Amino acid sequence: MMWAPIWTAVVFAGGIFLGMIVLIEAGRRIGARRYREDHEGADAGITEVESAVFALLGLLIAFTFSGAANRFDDRRKLVALEVNAIGTAWLRIDLLPADAQPGMRELFRRYLDARNESYRRIRDRNAALAEHARALSLQNRIWTEAMSALRRTPPGSAEILVVPALNEMFDVVTTRRNAMSIHPPLVIFGMLGLLSLLSAALAGYAMAEGKSRSWLHVLGFAFVLSVTVYVILDVEYPRLGLIRMDDSDQLMHQLRQGMGGEAAPAD
Repeated sequence: MMWAPIWTAVVFAGGIFLGMIVLIEAGRRIGARRYREDHEGADAGITEVESAVFALLGLLIAFTFSGAANRFDDRRKLVALEVNAIGTAWLRIDLLPADAQPGMRELFRRYLDARNESYRRIRDRNAALAEHARALSLQNRIWTEAMSALRRTPPGSAEILVVPALNEMFDVVTTRRNAMSIHPPLVIFGMLGLLSLLSAALAGYAMAEGKSRSWLHVLGFAFVLSVTVYVILDVEYPRLGLIRMDDSDQLMHQLRQGMGGEAAPAD
């Protein structure tokens, strides 16, 4: 799992915004000098270069945004998958001996509290890791208690139904944690920033023919691209920025409320 505060994305996008404004102006001045020295040859080959750079930038934005959106949807689906897995295992506690059920249900409540807290506190790395460790410890206790209870039941459907349900409930934790650590290589984001700056320089060069600069176009172009980069980063690293998964997390909290007992507060 990668922890990156919201300010990382803000600083990166803000740096692109300021860098683009500087490079647009630099490109415009270079272009103006070229037009004064060689007006007819100043545009030679520039159109092809601009087309290639802007096409590559558009392709990279589409690639990174689409990938981030797909991974965001996958993470939301995994929340629903965990809710279903825990809900199924919770129902199958009824197959255990009656004297083992109250203790098992209390372990489930504490386990789900730890799972919810590990994501609620995700901005605090140490707290999130502590809650995750607590959930893993409770996994071991749930498994141990379940196996002990199953030894006191006649061989049959109880073991066949309870064991796979617990396995699925535990496996999805690893799947969700792995999904949170899957991101494009950082060089992709570096290339996105570099191409944004290069496109700004080329755009500024193209503006050199005008007698005066249009600040509306300069600021608009820089703002749109920098905001796009920020949104891509925010979607890629949900929970750490403005984009959250509250709707999906609510499923976990609703499941916990259905288990009764005192639950940890939700955001």
